[in-house]
Amino acid sequence: MTISTDDLYRGPVKRSIGIAGHLTSISLEPLFWDMLKAAAETRALPLNALVARIDVERIEAVGPPNLASAIRLWLVRDLMEQSPPVPETEEQTSVSS
Repeated sequence: MTISTDDLYRGPVKRSIGIAGHLTSISLEPLFWDMLKAAAETRALPLNALVARIDVERIEAVGPPNLASAIRLWLVRDLMEQSPPVPETEEQTSVSS
């Protein structure tokens, strides 16, 4: 996925999603909407089902963030879990010691 600078820095877009039997409005930047759609497709889930799963995790957390923040955090964690671990360099090892 290639994203232009103009697309990267576009402001949030508000959309309504049905979760837990009601509509809720969520404002996310277009990049995060694209990532969320891709994550739902990868899991063969409708978008609202993935958002509902994220919402359940969010509600169970101590001091839960708002839903839009929870979605962004979930997407970053998902991306990090998909990426291979970065080997520590000698410099990183000496800094953390």
